[in-house]
Amino acid sequence: MSDNRVFVSVDQCHPDQCHPDPYTQCRTAGRTLNAAIVQAEITRGYEEYLEIFDEFYADDIEGSSETVEESIRGKAGVRSLLSSFLVPLHAMAEVGGVSISIREKPIPGDATGETHSAWTLELVGATGRICTASWRTFRKWNESRVVLEHHYDHQQSGEPLTQDDLGIDAPKADIGFQNPS
Repeated sequence: MSDNRVFVSVDQCHPDQCHPDPYTQCRTAGRTLNAAIVQAEITRGYEEYLEIFDEFYADDIEGSSETVEESIRGKAGVRSLLSSFLVPLHAMAEVGGVSISIREKPIPGDATGETHSAWTLELVGATGRICTASWRTFRKWNESRVVLEHHYDHQQSGEPLTQDDLGIDAPKADIGFQNPS
């Protein structure tokens, strides 16, 4: 079943409905981007998130994080990193029965061309174990495109989910398989 969601970027709105000032434009684009991310469903697939990325991020995007020394520059590199995050999440949701939800809360700011938001990603395993990751995102905008995204203040509560938390009947080590020594 296909659920085609449509999001309207600032570039696509009617001139009478758009606000030309850069402050309002980046705030509107940020709200639209964040709403699209929250409304997307990882259980349906990861491609929806990549479409959102393609729509809202500039070709010369720079991605960085406080946990990684070097920034990633260019849409292809950031898209590849995003895919390496989304594909396992989709597999855990679709095959492993993990419930995945994401929430966003805007962080007020007054700088033109910049937005901040707080994110929470909750994973609930088939066993009921919960692992929650949270972080903050700083985005710098050029009109309605993200040109810089920085993730910071990463936190985790709960232990990481293990194979036991997935709803998959996998062979157990005590059924003829030996654990590596």
